[in-house]
Amino acid sequence: MCRSIKTLRPPYTEDATSEDSRAAALQYVRKVAGMRSPSKANHEAFDAAVAQIAAVTDELLASLVLPARATASR
Repeated sequence: MCRSIKTLRPPYTEDATSEDSRAAALQYVRKVAGMRSPSKANHEAFDAAVAQIAAVTDELLASLVLPARATASR
């Protein structure tokens, strides 16, 4: 759906930040709303949706249980 949203969990991204979650949320809301930037009338709803989705994304990433990665032996 949104090709510019990158995977934020390890091993794809080791150092995902809240800004990464916000950027992904912004892309998602833009896609769903069908607009790159909202009108004045929709600005508050648009920003609230981005904030809520970014927060839920951070919660999701913090609560994921991922398999331990094998360490390379030398």
